[in-house]
Amino acid sequence: MQREFLYSKIHRATVTDANLNYVGSITIDEGILEKAKILEWQKVEILDINNGERFQTYVIKGERGSKCFCLNGAAARKVQVGDKVIIVSYASFSDDELKDYKPNIVLLDDNNEIINK
Repeated sequence: MQREFLYSKIHRATVTDANLNYVGSITIDEGILEKAKILEWQKVEILDINNGERFQTYVIKGERGSKCFCLNGAAARKVQVGDKVIIVSYASFSDDELKDYKPNIVLLDDNNEIINK
C-alpha cells in the first residue's frame, strides 16, 4: 500500500513579486529549492497565511541567491507582495519507506533567508 505524506515544505516565505502576465507557476530561488528538495516543474501547493488561499501550481527555478518567490499568471491574483506563504509538496511512500522518514522542511526569516541550516 502507498500512503501520501508531506515530502517537503518551505515555511513562511515572503512573496517578492506577482506577475499576472506570465503563463503560470511560482518562481523560487534555486538554492532554496535545492534545500527543500523541490525540483523545477514539480507540482506544489501554495498556502497563503495572510488571506487563507490554497492553490496548486508548478515550480520554475529562480536565480540562485535572489530570495525570490514570485507567483505568476492566475496565481498572481491570489497573493499580494509581502504575503507569507507555505509551499508544500507531497509524495507516496510504502510502509517500509516510512519507518525512519522525515520530510524536508526549510524555515525562512522575513528576508527569505534560510534559518534552519
